[in-house]
Amino acid sequence: MSLPLYQKQHKHYDRGYRSTEVQSALSQYHLEEKSSTESHSKGSRAALYSDEVLVESSSKLSPRPKRPRPTYTALDHEIIGYVVPVFRGRREYVSGITDTEEERIKETAGYLARRNLFSSGEGVTAISRSTEDTVREEMFEKKSRKTAMRESAERINLNKKIHETVEFHRKQNEDSLLHAPEFVIKPRSHTVWEKQNVKLHCTVTGWPEPRVTWYKNNVPIDVHAYPGKYKIESKYSVHSLEINRCDFEDTAQYRASAMNIKGELSALSSVVVKRYKGEIDTSSFSTVSEPLSYGLSTSDYGTKFDIHIVEKFAVSFGREGETMSLGCTVIVYPNMKRIQPEIQWYRDGVLLQPSKWMQMHWSGERATLTLTHLNKEDEGLYTMRVVTKSGYETYSAYVFVRDAEAEVAGAPAAPLDVECLDANKDYVIVTWKQPAVNGGSPILGYFVDRCEVGTTHWSQCNDTPVKFARFPVTGLVEGRSYIFRVRAVNKNGISRPSRVSNPIAAMDPADKARMKGHPSAPWTGQIIVTEEEPAEGVVPGKPCQLAVTEATKSYVVLSWKPPGQRGHEGIMYYVEKCVAGTDSWQRVNTEIPVKSPRFALFDLAEGKSYCFRVRCCNSAGVGEPSEPTEATVVGDKLDIPKPPGHVLPTRNTDTCVVLTWAESKDAKDLVGYYIEATVVGSGVWEPCNNKPVKGTRFFCHGLSTGQTYVFRVSAVNAAGLSEFSQESEAIEVKAAIASPAPPYGISVLETVRNSMVLGWKQPKFIGGAEITGYFVDYREVIDGVVGKWHEAHIKPVSERAYRVNDLKENMTYQFQVRAANIAGVGIPSLPSTSFKCEEWTIAVPGPPYDLRCTEVRKDSLVLLWNPPVYSGRSEVNGFYLDIKEAEADESQWRSVNEKATQKKYMKIKHLKEGNTYVFRVRAQNKAGVGKPSDETEPVLAETRPGTKEVVVDVDDDGVISLIYECSEMTADSKFVWSKNYEEVSDSSRLAMETKGGRSRAVFKDPAIEDVGIYSCVVTETDGVSASYTLDEDELKRLLEMSHDHKFPTVPLKSDLAVELLEKGRVRFWLQAEKLSANAKSNFVFNDTDVIHGEKYKMSVDKNTGIIEMIMEKLEDEDEGTFTFQLKDGKAANQSSLVLIGDVFKKLQKESEFQRQEWFRKQGPHFVEYLGWEVTPKCDVLLKCKVANILKETTIIWYKDEREIMFDDKHDFKEGVCTLLISQISKKDAGIYEVILRDDRGKDKSLLKLVDQGFTDVMNGVFKVIAESATELKIQSTEEGIRLYSFVTYYNEELRVSWHHKESKISYTERVKCGVTGEQLWLQINEPTEKDKGKYAMEIFDGKGGLQKAVDVSGQAFEDAYAEFQRLKQAAIAERNRARVVGGLPDVVTIQEGKSLNLTCNVWGDPVPEVTWLKNEREMVGDDHCILKFASGKFASFTITSVSSVDSGKYSILVKNKYGTETGDFTVSVFTPDGEEEKAAPEAKKEARKK
Repeated sequence: MSLPLYQKQHKHYDRGYRSTEVQSALSQYHLEEKSSTESHSKGSRAALYSDEVLVESSSKLSPRPKRPRPTYTALDHEIIGYVVPVFRGRREYVSGITDTEEERIKETAGYLARRNLFSSGEGVTAISRSTEDTVREEMFEKKSRKTAMRESAERINLNKKIHETVEFHRKQNEDSLLHAPEFVIKPRSHTVWEKQNVKLHCTVTGWPEPRVTWYKNNVPIDVHAYPGKYKIESKYSVHSLEINRCDFEDTAQYRASAMNIKGELSALSSVVVKRYKGEIDTSSFSTVSEPLSYGLSTSDYGTKFDIHIVEKFAVSFGREGETMSLGCTVIVYPNMKRIQPEIQWYRDGVLLQPSKWMQMHWSGERATLTLTHLNKEDEGLYTMRVVTKSGYETYSAYVFVRDAEAEVAGAPAAPLDVECLDANKDYVIVTWKQPAVNGGSPILGYFVDRCEVGTTHWSQCNDTPVKFARFPVTGLVEGRSYIFRVRAVNKNGISRPSRVSNPIAAMDPADKARMKGHPSAPWTGQIIVTEEEPAEGVVPGKPCQLAVTEATKSYVVLSWKPPGQRGHEGIMYYVEKCVAGTDSWQRVNTEIPVKSPRFALFDLAEGKSYCFRVRCCNSAGVGEPSEPTEATVVGDKLDIPKPPGHVLPTRNTDTCVVLTWAESKDAKDLVGYYIEATVVGSGVWEPCNNKPVKGTRFFCHGLSTGQTYVFRVSAVNAAGLSEFSQESEAIEVKAAIASPAPPYGISVLETVRNSMVLGWKQPKFIGGAEITGYFVDYREVIDGVVGKWHEAHIKPVSERAYRVNDLKENMTYQFQVRAANIAGVGIPSLPSTSFKCEEWTIAVPGPPYDLRCTEVRKDSLVLLWNPPVYSGRSEVNGFYLDIKEAEADESQWRSVNEKATQKKYMKIKHLKEGNTYVFRVRAQNKAGVGKPSDETEPVLAETRPGTKEVVVDVDDDGVISLIYECSEMTADSKFVWSKNYEEVSDSSRLAMETKGGRSRAVFKDPAIEDVGIYSCVVTETDGVSASYTLDEDELKRLLEMSHDHKFPTVPLKSDLAVELLEKGRVRFWLQAEKLSANAKSNFVFNDTDVIHGEKYKMSVDKNTGIIEMIMEKLEDEDEGTFTFQLKDGKAANQSSLVLIGDVFKKLQKESEFQRQEWFRKQGPHFVEYLGWEVTPKCDVLLKCKVANILKETTIIWYKDEREIMFDDKHDFKEGVCTLLISQISKKDAGIYEVILRDDRGKDKSLLKLVDQGFTDVMNGVFKVIAESATELKIQSTEEGIRLYSFVTYYNEELRVSWHHKESKISYTERVKCGVTGEQLWLQINEPTEKDKGKYAMEIFDGKGGLQKAVDVSGQAFEDAYAEFQRLKQAAIAERNRARVVGGLPDVVTIQEGKSLNLTCNVWGDPVPEVTWLKNEREMVGDDHCILKFASGKFASFTITSVSSVDSGKYSILVKNKYGTETGDFTVSVFTPDGEEEKAAPEAKKEARKK
């Protein structure tokens, strides 16, 4: 078939560059086609070319070369220049087998030559067939009769295909005659450097189209024997051979041989590979990776590896400084751990190596390339090549790198691709490429910086910016290595520095040339170095071959060769110049001679002509000058290129446009092109690439779908950027269209005697445009031999079912179907299986057809189908749906519906999210259930992101409509509305309105007949669809809503309400949900409009919808009904509030109170009125809280209208005033009053502590006392047992009662209660057994009784009773013991000569014994000291005529059986004055007597 006109004119088009889904679908179709084609032609190849099979079976040393795979599209991408091959039809399939037997025999001969060459290259000699090979030949020879007949039939079939091919090409080229091949353009010879790529091209014409084979030294080239080495392509009669990374072995004569049925013609070319002098290609010594055939065992040669690249990296965008990772998952089958594929990465066709800028990783399944620090040098087409011994697969995608943000606003972007050329001892030329972005103002020039390797110090090489993108750097130190960078400058500032160059060593190439070396051991890389012995003591000769290599207006570069006569040491040079036409030579480098045979001269006058010469010098002297150069005019010899020619944009994908342009005329040393794009109307130009592209074709990615762009191109060389080309035509970004892929799944729906009804499935790829129809072809099949194809009809059919008439009964037929759209007719489908044309007579119906899945969600979908064409012997009365998971076997089919449905659609629910399902449908009639339909394609149960549903809308006019929006529409997409899944054709009930990505289905007159399921499908999308069920209840709801919208009301958030504000003002208000700017309000009181004035203050806030009316106070005449009326457009509403009777009076009273309160609070006032509280100490605190207090404010307390006086002035601390009443009693009852007063006014507060008020206070006190009571405790006394509890404070009014065994105790002399201080006690005298039990004390706490209990029984009673007995005995002893009751003084002072008489009372039972002591010695009574004890109570002590001898300490000791006690006193005797002398002798006499 011929290609569509669009594809002929736009060679860039590539269906493979579409979406991942499209590529996947095409790949699946190609695999199906390949397997079908291979199985169909297997027998023919075996019959016609059995010799080739035998040759192949005779050796396993080399795999059989793969024949070109027949494909519908060319999915292989061209790497160099980023060229994607044009989409083309697969002519081989349409026309059958076009190769002649002679061509196949030649191919077999070529294969034998390659096999022998490969065997000899490996050191393997051909040997006789092994026993296994002999057996295999015998197996081929032993063919059954059936096999021979089949091969005979296939041979006949092959001849018919050849005949059809010839007829087909004759029809396609009616005006052309068959002619032999002819070379329009022959391949030319090339001389290249080692490790470079070379590509040989030729253009061949001829009919039939010649087949071109490439030979190297008359040996056919097999690309599979050397994976990655050779690449052969054929496009549009242009044939090419690409040799990657040439080495010495590629030096040979190459021949392109073109052959067709009219003859053969060859063209020769040579390739010479050169190596740099003195260098060794160490790469040839490196080991080869496992995936190549080198080093593999003989058994591995029979293994064929299938390579699949999945999870591919897409076109990527990054920014300078970022990190980017590219990766693909690689599947190699069979998976052999010891043989891993080799992963190679290329950028723009150049093999990449790991470095600090890029890292490569292969995990065994996934290959990744990480760009650690993006620069514009990293932009380009990246290709990943997976190499195995049986071939290789590649995948490519472009990486774009945007400029980093400028450090200075408006500064240009950084230059790129800094390289060092022509390095010498002290000199190097630095080159770079200009950036695409100049920052908005022209670039004034560039600064070159250098840095010695190993340091971090950068120094600027030029003082003034250079405009030329080349600059000679001088002043280098011999033997040291340097790196360089470049910065661009414009009027706004300096750019960021470029990426640094690779290190370059300052060395003289002449020194390197003098070194001779050759590898003595090639496989180890060992090199033997020798050095020539120079001559000695010779003045150097003249330099030779002096020339001007570069000349710009900024500098001139000279180069020369050293003289042959050089002396015994190194030489240096002096450079001289003179103005042309004069003989006045001037030495340029007067101070320091240069070491390099290169020199750059600066500061020359622009426009003048100069001549130059060079002298050599060494320690022996200065040599003769060289021959002067010709006159050289100082100025730029390289001009800025002219603008490129016509720019043509062409659509490619929905985010990509292919741009072509005419190259710049007469451009010298062109570096590449920069492309810019702008959205029409924006005026902002953005670069499409930041690295110059070579060629005149570029894919502009990253565009916005649906936007319209204009493009322009500029050329760039070392002199600068050209003017921009003329702007291209505007183009809208959207996917290009192509003819659709073939339909598939052809089946028979009905057969009668002379016709058959066919059904088929829509192509998986429709070409980007709606399918306009299908064409059906058929052919007869007689005994396995197929006939010619015949057209079943001329006009396309729109349905996916067609009845083919005029067939022969009982004849077998095959069918093929082609789809068509506005781009043309697609290629036909694979031939169907053979169907026999015989009338169906079965009773059950045939299979339904054209199953479609729509509205796919995570748990449901809708399945549609067409009823069977053949209904059987009765009408179809229902359908059954079957479902199973896609991976399940046939036994897993299960029915969806138990009862047959009469509809031609069904919503299938309860699917599991993430599972994939297939469906089929069976029809039934009265006779039974028929054959199931073909199953659907697998459907994944998922709700895709962004999925939207049909929504119902009722607008302000009450119009009911269904709305569906889609964000995935293409330019050719349409909304298709259906009712009950049949397209709506009756416009009397439903009107469609579509604008952009939004479609509305408007009901004109909603009624009961509009009930149903409404669905919408968006064409040219990936199944975007949704539905809405309109039942009777929903219709009723919508009609009510429509009525409300036709006669709308203003919705209210709250009805009219009233509230009191500060100062007792009254606020009437309501809130509407929404008010427009035109909303109006009206206020009515008792059917009378009121207006804004002194009494009424109205306001309307349309933002919040709040409407209010405020009155200062309510008068008696304001009793009645208040109404707010609203009108907003045609919507209206009102709300009323009735204020009459008690409701009005209560509101009026509250308003007046609030008004009075407001006035009260203008001066000092009470925030909290006077109240009381009981403190923990049972004091009563009267307190109030005041506010608005000044220093002048006074507070006065009153009780019963009598002022309470205080010593201190109240300080109003924290606004609280207090009065403390300690130990409150009845006398504290009364009326307490507090008055606040200052110049602003006064306020007062009363507290009545009388009657009930006082009782409440006392109850509060009682509560605190009761809560402070401690737990009851037991105490033994001499009288009995005492129970007691302590309280904080005791008040006489406190009521306390005691209980024993829950009965109130009646108090007696033996059992009594009392209070001692804060102790409450119960005394039980002389306790008995009856007194055991639980005792409780109940204290009145103001409300009830608070009890404290203790259990006096058991051990507690025993212990208390024992202690009581002990204390009782101790008390008896204490009462009856002997004691001195009184009567004795502590000291007695008596005059000498007087009588002393002392008497004291003594107690004791029994009567105690009395003993007197003096100075702790017992006394005996005599006449001088008389001792008496009378009545058992009175003891007397008498001393007659006291003398000084009687002074001392005296004691009385009383004693009985209960105890003893002593009473002491001191007697002091004194002598009066004058009698002391007389008394002294007498005293001495008395003493002697004693």
